Amino acid sequence: MSKELFAAVIKADPEKWHYAPHVLSLESSIIREILKISSKPGVISFAGGYPGPEMFPTEEMKKAAAEMIDEYKSTALQYSLSMGINQLREAIAARETRLGSPTKMENIIVTSGSQQGIDVCARTFIDPGDYIITEYPTYVGALQAFNFYQARYATVDMDHDGMLVDQVEAAIKKYNPKMIYTVSNFQNPTGITMSLERRRALVDIALKYNVPIIDDNPYGELRYAGEDVPSMKSIGGDIVISLGTFSKILAPGLRIAWMNASEKVLPTFERVKQSGDLHTNTFTQFMVYAFLKSGKLEGHIQKLIKGYGEKRNTMLREMEKNFPAELSWTKPDGGLFLWVDMPKHISGSKMLPLAIEEKVVYVYGAPFYPDGRYDNNMRLNFSHATPETIVEGIKRLGIVIKKFMT
Repeated sequence: MSKELFAAVIKADPEKWHYAPHVLSLESSIIREILKISSKPGVISFAGGYPGPEMFPTEEMKKAAAEMIDEYKSTALQYSLSMGINQLREAIAARETRLGSPTKMENIIVTSGSQQGIDVCARTFIDPGDYIITEYPTYVGALQAFNFYQARYATVDMDHDGMLVDQVEAAIKKYNPKMIYTVSNFQNPTGITMSLERRRALVDIALKYNVPIIDDNPYGELRYAGEDVPSMKSIGGDIVISLGTFSKILAPGLRIAWMNASEKVLPTFERVKQSGDLHTNTFTQFMVYAFLKSGKLEGHIQKLIKGYGEKRNTMLREMEKNFPAELSWTKPDGGLFLWVDMPKHISGSKMLPLAIEEKVVYVYGAPFYPDGRYDNNMRLNFSHATPETIVEGIKRLGIVIKKFMT
């Protein structure tokens, strides 16, 4: 029988391949599914955590790329170290030090987005059935990463000052967690910032039981109001593994982020990362380094703060005008999101189809809770839409909510 005839008679059946059971149980990101809807013409999206496209420093990046190629030539196109190129690691360490966390190059490993940093932590610490402590609610992307490794959750409630740290010690005693995961600055999804007192208390507890804190900090430099709070890393030192990224302060498509951790754990992280992708994109590492070397990042961040601060103010103002009095919401001092609480009988997921009809989308609350318990919430993003679009979108959403509540 010829190869052609054999191929025609016997065909592959991928649906019957022997997939790992835990892979078959994985769910796709609800945010990604909603974003598919938001790409349709006329739909206003408050769903994704996208930066404003008008904020990207396109011309500056074009110049940085040209200068980088001229200077580094084929080196920028070659394989590179799993830890990241040393020039960028040194620049990140210097910047972390200026921002209040004394850091050496040996504390930094470059990752392919901060999502990889979360994944590296999960792969390093979690065995199936292990517990981790998270805020309640917490970042859905982190839950996706942890769920892949079959983690279980000891959740800690939040208030306007962040994680209720007085619940943490009891959770450690009961569940013996492998790590504590927090988004201490302008939390995703709530926009809440953990107070200095809570940070110190959390570090004290973590040190007492030697449980590492994973501080996911993509938004820390995007503050529009209030006073800066010392970072978890600057308070906790080696007990804290800090995750930073250029996605929110430069461009997410570059996929350049970093982990700032003790020199004693970095070789382990290096091996874990190496088994996944060998190293982060060399070309974009050099691009980011060239941009940092140009001295333009700080000015760019100030531009972001001004633009996003205006968008935040616009959204809060329009919500006051258009949303029913029964709703409440956070008023974040920074970041990209705010969180809306609705009456308990109002389902954010059931309301979404009506919102889609009105051509406005959001992310409902359930995916941010590890147990999916609550659904009377919405996460709204204010960084991506223009101020004019925010006005129209909140008007539409207000109409949807009022219709759904009657």
